[in-house]
Amino acid sequence: MAKILLINPSYQAAYGNSKASIVNPFFPTLGLATIAAVARKTGHEVEILDLCWRPYDYNLIKDEVIRFKPDIVGITATTAGMNQLRDISCLVKNISEEILVIGGGAHPSALPMESLMESKMDLVCVGEADYSFAEVCDGKAYSEINGLCYRSEDEVLFTPSRTPVDNLDDLPMPAWDLYDPNDYKKISKLIASYPPVATVEFSRGCVFTCDFCASKVTMALGYRKKSPERCAEEVKYLSSLGFNEFWLADDIFTSDQKWAGEVSEAIIKANTGIHWTCNNGIRVESADDDLFQKMKKAGCYRVSFGFESGNDEVLKGFGKGGKATTEQGRVAVEKAREAGLQTNAYLMLGLSCDDEESMLDTIEYARTLPVDLLKFGLAIAFPGTEMFDNYARKNLIKSFDWDKYVVYSDENLFAHEKLDYDMIQNYVKYAYKRAVTLNPRFAFRRFYNAIKNGDFLSDLYHGFLFVVMPSVSTKNTSIYAAQDQWPIYDFMKNSPSESVYQSVSKVAANY
Repeated sequence: MAKILLINPSYQAAYGNSKASIVNPFFPTLGLATIAAVARKTGHEVEILDLCWRPYDYNLIKDEVIRFKPDIVGITATTAGMNQLRDISCLVKNISEEILVIGGGAHPSALPMESLMESKMDLVCVGEADYSFAEVCDGKAYSEINGLCYRSEDEVLFTPSRTPVDNLDDLPMPAWDLYDPNDYKKISKLIASYPPVATVEFSRGCVFTCDFCASKVTMALGYRKKSPERCAEEVKYLSSLGFNEFWLADDIFTSDQKWAGEVSEAIIKANTGIHWTCNNGIRVESADDDLFQKMKKAGCYRVSFGFESGNDEVLKGFGKGGKATTEQGRVAVEKAREAGLQTNAYLMLGLSCDDEESMLDTIEYARTLPVDLLKFGLAIAFPGTEMFDNYARKNLIKSFDWDKYVVYSDENLFAHEKLDYDMIQNYVKYAYKRAVTLNPRFAFRRFYNAIKNGDFLSDLYHGFLFVVMPSVSTKNTSIYAAQDQWPIYDFMKNSPSESVYQSVSKVAANY
C-alpha cells in the first residue's frame, strides 16, 4: 500500500487582479477526487492538499510532505499553474529523491514530454487518469500502462494512448470526503449563493471542436453519460458531507434532453434540498422549456451560456459546428428566464476568426442580452487547443512563461493573425464599459435581483471592486521556493509536441 499526497495549485495567480477575479471559482477539484477514489479502492492511503482558495505557499507544501511522508506526490495543473507544479516537483525531490512525482491535468496532458523536461517529475498521466494513476500506485510496470509519458534513464518514453472510460457508473464515488467543506465557504455570492460548493460531473466529453478548448486532451472527443440513478446517488452523497451546492462540470449536459430530464427527475426524487448551477453545459440550440422547468424543480437556480461571440460567422469558424447561432442564444436566455432561472453570459474577444467588426458585434450582442451576469475574456491559445497548435505551427507564440498565461493576461503571448494584441485588450475594456458599466438595463436587473434575493450589500461591494479593478491582469503573485532549480526547456528551439492534441483526438474519435 502506498501513501499518496495529491496537490492542487493555487488559483489566485491564475485569475490575477482583473475584474474577472471577483468571481474566482473556489471548490474541491473533481479530477483529484476521482483519481483518489480509484486509488483508495485498490487499498492506498490518500490525502489531498488543495491550494485553490489560498495563495501559493511552498512552506505549507513542504510541511505537509514532511508530516505525511508520502511515497507518491500527484500534482494537477492547468497552464497557469504549471510553474507551481515545476516548483513543487523540485521541492519534493529536495525532501527525498525516493518520492515518486506524478503530473496530470490539462497542461501536462497537452505537453507531457515538455512538462517532464522543464520539471523534476518522474511521469505524466496523459488524459483520463482514473485507472492509469491507480495502476502506477499499484506498482505496475510503466511500459504496461497505457496513457503515460515517463522518464527512462536519459529518455522520455510514451505508452499508447488510453481508451476513455466506457461505463462511468463503474467508477467509485468521488472522494469528496477528503475535502473540508468549511474551506469552500468564501466563494463570491455572485457565482454561488449556497456555499460550500463542490463540482460534479454527470457526463464526460464533447462532440464539438472549438479551437480554443482543450477539454479533448483530458476527456476525449465523444460523449459518455452516467445513469440518472448514479447521478442522484452522487448528489445524495455530496449533500451528506455538508456541501449545500454543486456546479455541474459537464460540457454539453443538455444536448441529450431526454437523459438530462431523467437526471433532473432522479435528483427530485432524491429530495436532498441541495442547490446547483450549470456553469457550462447549456448548448443554446438544445434549450428546452420542459427541461428547464425540470432542472429548476430539481434545485438548479442558474444556468450559464458560453456564447463566445456575437457574430454567426465567427461561431462557425472556430468550431461550434454551425448549430449554435446568436438568435438561438437569445431564445435560450428567454426560455431559461421564463423557467425562473438566473442567467450568466460568457463571451470572448480575440478569437482566432475575430476582426474589429466581429468584436464590436460581440459587445453589442452582449449589451442586448437580458442576462444577470456578463463576463468577457481574452481568447488565449492554451496548450492542448487547436488554436495553440495552429499558432505554434506558424511560429506565432511569443512566450512560454506559464505565469503569463493567466485567464485575463495583459501579456502579448501570441501574434493574432488579424488583430493587434493591444487592440484586443482595449476592446475588452470597452466591452465592460459598454455592456456593463454604461448599460442601464443591465444595472436595473442587477439592482432588482439584489433587492429580491437580499444581496444588495454583497452586490454593492462587488460593484465597487468591479469599478476599481482593471479589465486585464497586470501581475502574478506567486513566490517560488526553488525557481533556480527548475530545469529549462527551450521552446523557441523545440516546437511544442502538437501531435499530442492530434493523437488524443484521433484515439477519442475512434472510440
